[in-house]
Amino acid sequence: MSAPGAILDRPPMSGGGGAGLVSQLVLALICAGYGTGAFLGWGSEELALIMGDFGLCSAALIAAVSCFLYARAGSGRSEGSFRPAWLLFACSSAMAACGNGVWGWYEVVLRREVPTPSPADFFFLCFAPPAIVGLLVLAKRPVTRAGWVCLALDSWLIGGSLLTLSWSLALAHTARMEGAGESTAHAALALAYPLLDIVLVSMVLALHFRRSSANRSAVNTAIAALALTVLCDALFTSPLLREHYRSGQLLDAGWFAGSLLLAYAPWGARRSAAAQPSRPVAAPRAARPPNAATRSPALPVTRPLASSLAALTPYLAAAVCTLGILYNVIEGRRVDRVVVFTGCTVVLALVVRQGIMLLDNIALTHELAQKENHFRSLVQGSSDVIMIAAPTGILRYVSPAAAGVYGRDAEELVGSELASLIHPEDLGRVVHEVRRFLAAQPAEEPTTRIECRFKSGTGEWLNVESTVNRHQGGLILNSRDVTERVRLQAQLEHNAEHDPLTDLPNRALFTKRVRKALGGRRTTDPGTAVLFIDLDGFKQVNDTIGHQAGDELLIQAARRLQESVRAGDTAARLGGDEFAALILGDGTRDRAAREYQVREIADRLRLTLSQPYQIDGNDVRVAASIGVAFAEPGVGAGELLRNADLAMYRAKSGGKNRVELYAPQMQAEVVRKSELAARLRTALNEGEFAVLHQPVVHLTTGEVSAVAAQARWRSAQGILFTPAEFLRVADESERAAELGRWLLEEAVERAAERLRAGHDAPVSVRLSARRLLDKSMPLGSLEALLTRHGLPSGALIIELADSDPRISFDELERRLVGLRRLGVRIALDGFGSGYAAINALRRLPIDVLKLDRGLVEGVVESARLHKITAGLLRIACDLGMQSVADGVDVPEQVLALRAMGCTHGQGMAFSGPLDEYRLRRALVRGEFPVPGGAALPVLSGRSRPLLSSNNETPVPPT
Repeated sequence: MSAPGAILDRPPMSGGGGAGLVSQLVLALICAGYGTGAFLGWGSEELALIMGDFGLCSAALIAAVSCFLYARAGSGRSEGSFRPAWLLFACSSAMAACGNGVWGWYEVVLRREVPTPSPADFFFLCFAPPAIVGLLVLAKRPVTRAGWVCLALDSWLIGGSLLTLSWSLALAHTARMEGAGESTAHAALALAYPLLDIVLVSMVLALHFRRSSANRSAVNTAIAALALTVLCDALFTSPLLREHYRSGQLLDAGWFAGSLLLAYAPWGARRSAAAQPSRPVAAPRAARPPNAATRSPALPVTRPLASSLAALTPYLAAAVCTLGILYNVIEGRRVDRVVVFTGCTVVLALVVRQGIMLLDNIALTHELAQKENHFRSLVQGSSDVIMIAAPTGILRYVSPAAAGVYGRDAEELVGSELASLIHPEDLGRVVHEVRRFLAAQPAEEPTTRIECRFKSGTGEWLNVESTVNRHQGGLILNSRDVTERVRLQAQLEHNAEHDPLTDLPNRALFTKRVRKALGGRRTTDPGTAVLFIDLDGFKQVNDTIGHQAGDELLIQAARRLQESVRAGDTAARLGGDEFAALILGDGTRDRAAREYQVREIADRLRLTLSQPYQIDGNDVRVAASIGVAFAEPGVGAGELLRNADLAMYRAKSGGKNRVELYAPQMQAEVVRKSELAARLRTALNEGEFAVLHQPVVHLTTGEVSAVAAQARWRSAQGILFTPAEFLRVADESERAAELGRWLLEEAVERAAERLRAGHDAPVSVRLSARRLLDKSMPLGSLEALLTRHGLPSGALIIELADSDPRISFDELERRLVGLRRLGVRIALDGFGSGYAAINALRRLPIDVLKLDRGLVEGVVESARLHKITAGLLRIACDLGMQSVADGVDVPEQVLALRAMGCTHGQGMAFSGPLDEYRLRRALVRGEFPVPGGAALPVLSGRSRPLLSSNNETPVPPT
């Protein structure tokens, strides 16, 4: 592989290295100065005594204070915690300071030789035990009993060997010399010094390779300081040097340097650790200098070396013991019993240690074999492919799972470059991610995850997800095939933005594309347009031939729409039978030409969508209403879609199957309608509605046969809204049912009051078929309403508006039959308009036919309407029904209708809607004048008809 995997040489970090170097130079200069002074004798004997005694005392005191302060600083885990090892080092240095202070008191202050033994000897003897315990605390403690035994054996191997060598060289001579004297204390003291030093040296050597990794630099410096101190003690113990020793000599320079080095250990090591450069990490080979491959970092070499020295320690100790015995033999001396005993114990300890190590090695080998078997089973049985790449990018290991995942044998992949397996389009991204990962700190980012395409054995590209780890400058990749997941994710993303039935973009994706079209270079392009398309008559297709056929129609309509738009445009399905199209502008500034072009596209789409659809061998027809909105400066995607929606609804309300361009007044109309609907919600509760009644007059006699109840809304602002204005809003709101119930209750209550006043005029109330079937107005509630107000059932007429095709005729017939049983009469309103009129006459129990206002308006001028109206009236007469003409406004209409056999009429030719006071006056009068001319009534007898129109008269109420 050409990129991921070589060694990155990171530049060394700067910041604290300068201060550490200065402190080391100062320490070296002080020690060198003291050594020079000692070598030259300090210039005078008195100064030599002072520097040899109190100088050493000061250096040891500095070391004690330094170690104590470092111990007081704590480990950082909790407030007030101590570092016990450094506290023991402080105690050891304090003992040395006290011993040198006492020594100086005798030699400098009292000017006499130090007696033997003296308090100084006590302090010097107390120097070693705290240091030994401190080293034990710093050691990495064994976790098993065998580990503790090996630690004790190692200590004895080192200590016994040193004891053998020392006894051969000096201790025997010292013991014989001291043993010949008078004082036993002198002999014990002479042996105590070297024996404690031997123990201390043993601990230094044994624990040097077992210390913990925490604060390694400080521990190394402290061990070096103690080793230097022990070396000086060993030289002082030698009989040749001790006989000629005087304070201030060169030997004191070693003790002085050891104390200052111990004082420097915690603080100087902290600065050097802060300045230590980060460990080299793996990085791209391209970032390496040409000779970087030949470099080898020093840090990894020190650990194997330390492990090797630790393993050789027992054998080195046995070699030292052998040298001690050989020394006596070569010199021709008798081998001392102490030497023989110590040598035997050292050999025995070595044998025991080797036995323990052998058993431990056997256990470790068995455990390692088990772990290796487990690891092999995990790797070979894993469904993931595990690969190890060298720093050069060459694959060094590939697990057997590669055959099942990649379709290639693991042996075939080993030795190939990783880059050759990655898709060229993904290689740059992978290299960048690997470089970033290898440049990061391992502690902060131990692993990373990479997705790319790998070449399979068949040549196909597989989507692979890999978890990447660092490994000896290279990489470990744990890879798995995620091709199915990627495909599923892509399919989910596609489904989230496309309609599942037609596979066209859905509303979310269409809105995103509109937003994109309005941004960028098309921001000021006035030619960009949005088309909203609604299929007229689609609901009837669902209701008549089923939803499956409706789905097939939508699929064919989507295919037609997709084929009709240009390549750069977008066709979408917004939901239900609503579609949309985004027509991108071509940069034309001529708005009229652009509007003509887009309208032409919209008309072509309308004609295409209106062609018959072949569904199950049948021709199914629907129409298309299309609204068009053009992009304008400052108009966002949501507003543009809303404008096109408004234009589409204008096209539907204007007759359907047409194209309508958006105009700003459409929005104003929507705002007015929404405001009106909002006020309508509170109008009933605020008492803003009133009931007016329009008389229904017999066309021959002028007698008032009934009254038609109509609602009027006088708002709080004093505006009088006619039914044509507010009923359309009510029909589309949740208040429609509440308004119908209110009108029925008010009409029944007023009619009952008039009946009690002697005015027997039936009242008619107009209700839609949907309201009659509403569960909120059951048949029992209507009977209870009549009973509560004491109105005879025959005094109420329900005008049935033209029924909704979605209403079941069976349910409507059952409801009307129930009303007839109560004595309520039924009138069919709007007869002559609507497709369901004949079917209603055939199935519903109708008493009165009410002619549509549209027929009445043209009955005089249009011969065609005259004939149609005459035919409808003949049907009413043949069926024995009464007839009422709605909207009779002029006398000519009265004459014409009466001549055709119409029995009753209502309109401005007689009276407009009246309030309660004027209505009662008209009922007292009893009749209205009718135009002259005879007309034979079709029906004889008094008629109780009717129903009234919801169309407002062109003049205000009288």
